[in-house]
Amino acid sequence: MTEKPSQKRKRPVHVVTIGGGSGQYALLSGLRKIEGIRISAIVSMMDSGGSTGRLRDELGTLPPGDILKCILALSPYQETVRAIFQKRFSKDRRLKGHNAGNMLLTMLSRYTGSFPAGVQALAEILDVRGSILPVTIDRATLVAELTDGSRIFGESAIDMPRGHQRETIRDVYLVPHHSDRIRVFPPVLEAIDSADLIIMGPGDLFTSIIPNLIVPGLCEKLRTVKTPLYHVVNIMTKYGETNHFQACDFIATLENFTRCKITAAIVNTKRPDNHLLALYRQQKSDFVEIGLPEAGCQMILEDLLETSGGIIRHDPNKLAGVILKIIAELNIRGSITDFSSDPTGIDDLR
Repeated sequence: MTEKPSQKRKRPVHVVTIGGGSGQYALLSGLRKIEGIRISAIVSMMDSGGSTGRLRDELGTLPPGDILKCILALSPYQETVRAIFQKRFSKDRRLKGHNAGNMLLTMLSRYTGSFPAGVQALAEILDVRGSILPVTIDRATLVAELTDGSRIFGESAIDMPRGHQRETIRDVYLVPHHSDRIRVFPPVLEAIDSADLIIMGPGDLFTSIIPNLIVPGLCEKLRTVKTPLYHVVNIMTKYGETNHFQACDFIATLENFTRCKITAAIVNTKRPDNHLLALYRQQKSDFVEIGLPEAGCQMILEDLLETSGGIIRHDPNKLAGVILKIIAELNIRGSITDFSSDPTGIDDLR
């Protein structure tokens, strides 16, 4: 018997995120609590620091760090498992410095024969809600070209500039390790094709977000779909990457790389306390002002601030509230309810 239209079950709203690092962790931690949405997280594969970098260099594996953050963010056991996964080995010579989460994901990947299969297996163990997709499964190194013509090789070197002065980044590109090209992971294109809403960021612009966009095939796909494209602007600038950036500069940079119009920028308006700003200023990091909006780009201005533990970051619950409003305003068909509130946070899982 055919269901009447009013009895048909509404499909979940498909939200796709693009990013990496702790910024994507915060966004996904909030999205996980919204009922009635389907989540696909597209994750940068260029991390090269700490335990992640050692595993990549010693075993030739894809970097597990950013993927692991997404797995934790989308798991209902986040708080319990995080402390275990972040536990670092100290006794065995080979294991020393590695964390348990990276080792587990790496071993699952090697046993199953592929990195995506290892990710899926760990996600199954932790009852992850949603799909976590590496942007590429081809190994590559991120390279930044500075305005003086010099180049910096590796995400960790770009992420942590040495000294008190450095030229600004003019361009970034990828160098493949063992093949002549880098390809986007096909399920990523399928996720973008079926997305109702795409969210980029928050996260370090040149080391967490743009490394996804420069994988051949991703931006080309973004330009073929009509899906609304939103960007969560960082709360603070990053020395060596976004010195003196205002919100409009983030949008202009992303539009330059994607050659797509950003539908709207989600911008924090709440200034942290002066004592916190002073501490960040010692690291040459400043509060991101709104600036003049890019032509045709809407600014969604909200208090998104979280400062527990003396760290300035986006509040996952506040972000989730903004996403709920966006879905309602876009009138996306689906079954959406409110979300539950609980504290979240992440330490470095590299």
